[in-house]
Amino acid sequence: MSLTEVLVALLVAVGLAGILVPVLPGSVLILGGVLIWALDVGGSIAWVVFAVVTVLLAVGTVVKYAVPGKRLKSAGIPASTQWAGAGLAIVGFFVVPVVGIFLGFVLGIYLAEHRRVGSAQAWPSTKHALKAVGLSILIELVAGVLAAGTWVVGVLLT
Repeated sequence: MSLTEVLVALLVAVGLAGILVPVLPGSVLILGGVLIWALDVGGSIAWVVFAVVTVLLAVGTVVKYAVPGKRLKSAGIPASTQWAGAGLAIVGFFVVPVVGIFLGFVLGIYLAEHRRVGSAQAWPSTKHALKAVGLSILIELVAGVLAAGTWVVGVLLT
């Protein structure tokens, strides 16, 4: 393995970790790492691998927003509640590093739903939102793992 491949493997690993703990832009790190590898290796195989990785990550990004958003809408959770969760997630990220993003999101959803539907229905709505976030992370992780596997195959072929 070359030094470039080792560095790209580290970028891909950090990218996958960044998907699970949304502090780092996981998909962007994976894509950037594979781009560095394709530039270093060159040739048609490397660029086909880069194109496939790009498509996998792009599709994963679209699906990660579309599917959970549709589920939240069908559960009756309005966009304003989702925005409240996102807003407090950002605040939480800065107040309590790493875990604050999760705490802020949950608190934002709960408070918005408490105001909208009352205390009896606030927690069930919050659980729906948490499941949607989990599904979103899972979708992006699957796309990232498929991209990483594609890169590994590319390394073996070149």
